[in-house]
Amino acid sequence: MRVIRPLSGDAAPGPTALTLGNFDGVHRGHQALLGAVRELAERLGVMPAVALFEPQPQEFFAPAEAPRRLYPLREKLATLRALGLPLVAVLPFRATLAAMEPAPFVRQLLLRQLQARGLLIGDDWRFGRGRAGDYALLQGLQQEHGFALQRADTVAAAGERISSTRIRAALAAGDAAQAAALLGRDYALRGRVVHGAKRGRELGFPTANVRLRHAPPLCHGVWACWLDDAPAVANYGLRPSVDGLVESLEVHQLQGAPDLYNRWVRVRFGAHLRPEQRFDDLDALAAQIRRDAEQARQWHRTHTSSAPD
Repeated sequence: MRVIRPLSGDAAPGPTALTLGNFDGVHRGHQALLGAVRELAERLGVMPAVALFEPQPQEFFAPAEAPRRLYPLREKLATLRALGLPLVAVLPFRATLAAMEPAPFVRQLLLRQLQARGLLIGDDWRFGRGRAGDYALLQGLQQEHGFALQRADTVAAAGERISSTRIRAALAAGDAAQAAALLGRDYALRGRVVHGAKRGRELGFPTANVRLRHAPPLCHGVWACWLDDAPAVANYGLRPSVDGLVESLEVHQLQGAPDLYNRWVRVRFGAHLRPEQRFDDLDALAAQIRRDAEQARQWHRTHTSSAPD
């Protein structure tokens, strides 16, 4: 997969069929969009492509109110690569792009630099300064420039539109199964293992302290999970028993404790086992960790991991 940055001067290597959006989570709705853009590209004899915004527009306009991301950019790109997409354009959403009028956005960026011969947009997509651009405006530009234009169908589950918002709500409620159903796979995060306080090792449960670039929309507490492909148990939260001040993800592999320092690992979440809680002393904490590990082992005996992305 090739990644280009058009606002830094990159151009598409050839004509494209293009779809645009945030693609947070690359969920089943996004996957249907990717399937449709592949069909459009095949019909036009061009390359399928995605243009995504970084940061996401709400993070630019109202950073304090923006929802927590499902995926940072790195994870989005890894998922799109795994899905076989040949071209992704990353559009830095800053003042210059935010101020661009809808028609120049289409003419200069999409048609000229990204060589769009076809556009596929979601049913609620708006674009350009003040979100003034819509499907009707695109229809007018289509008559002028002759590109193909197609509107994507809504993808629903249980009678509701599949969205990143629904997935965030499921994860915040500890419902990993619902999140996985909407994503089409287990919810997962990648991060580098860094040195921590090593309290887990002192308590007999060495953990991988996984550094995350963005705080995910996970509820705090203990999770049955997989560390790469190995059964594991994790705590995500503030660690109140040791007066933690920032959210952290600590993962204990249930079958041995390999040296993972400085390695990138992938944590896939299977089930929320209990909320985070404070213990009066480290002995009480250690006893609960033993119970958590046994509960996670029992869960893993009856559940298998979904296929890796």
